[in-house]
Amino acid sequence: MDRTRPDRALLAPGDIVQLTDPKGRHHTLTLEPGRTFHTHRGGIAHDDLLGQSEGCVITSSGGTTYVVLRSHLEDFVLAMPRGAAVIYPKDAARIVMAAGVRPGGRVLEAGAGSGALTCSLLSAVGHDGLVVSCELRADFAEVARTNVERWFDGPPANWNLHVGDISDGAWAADAPYDALVLDMLDPWNHLETAQAAVRPGGTLVCYVATTTQLSQTAEALRTAQAWTEPRAEESMVRTWHLEGLAVRPDHRMIAHTGFLLISRRLADGATPPLRRRRPAKGAYPVPEGDTST
Repeated sequence: MDRTRPDRALLAPGDIVQLTDPKGRHHTLTLEPGRTFHTHRGGIAHDDLLGQSEGCVITSSGGTTYVVLRSHLEDFVLAMPRGAAVIYPKDAARIVMAAGVRPGGRVLEAGAGSGALTCSLLSAVGHDGLVVSCELRADFAEVARTNVERWFDGPPANWNLHVGDISDGAWAADAPYDALVLDMLDPWNHLETAQAAVRPGGTLVCYVATTTQLSQTAEALRTAQAWTEPRAEESMVRTWHLEGLAVRPDHRMIAHTGFLLISRRLADGATPPLRRRRPAKGAYPVPEGDTST
């Protein structure tokens, strides 16, 4: 099955579909002949969906109606089995854009987590590109492999998964890369590896959870003298309630999930320009013994 063909008219075995009930609740399942999807509102036989048009409406044995659509990657990521926490679609989309990932590109990521970002990167580089993933934990790597192969209906030919630390160098045969994504606790300890992996002009994106990690990584990038001035950002998505003239923000939103720190690799031997920005008083710790004010 080719998931890159959105024009496939009828639902078929292996399709990942999303059922949406009248209250907007979603259920994700993979269609298999002979199986039944059970809810507290009654069951839905997969055979009743197979051969139907995408966008059809099905009624459960309990009388509840559901809209049936093939899942987008966003839907699949939010419903996928997890080992490590997933990178949310709002962050994955921003990473793909900020890293300049395009068809034919070559991307290295560490770690693979549950495979959520991997699916976005593989879709972005296309059949002519390459994604290499390094995952330290074998159990997480297996979850990532299962999720990626489920979404692409088999092992993608443009994906290599290595179990081990990025510093092991298993990725080196495919270097240099156009972009590197570090999703780990201590990205500042892997900047020498990043410099060796990324081509001049390529992009480094670090995904971190806390301001302490953000600060330490930014200072390490500046000290390395091999990267452009890092840019820090976060993405927040707020949905809106729409009911006639009652239009207002929803009470709940997907706010902070993580920080992105983005920088680009300088040419070998190049020295970054001196920063002209004056740091705020107290931005850096005062060296021991310094009594100046």
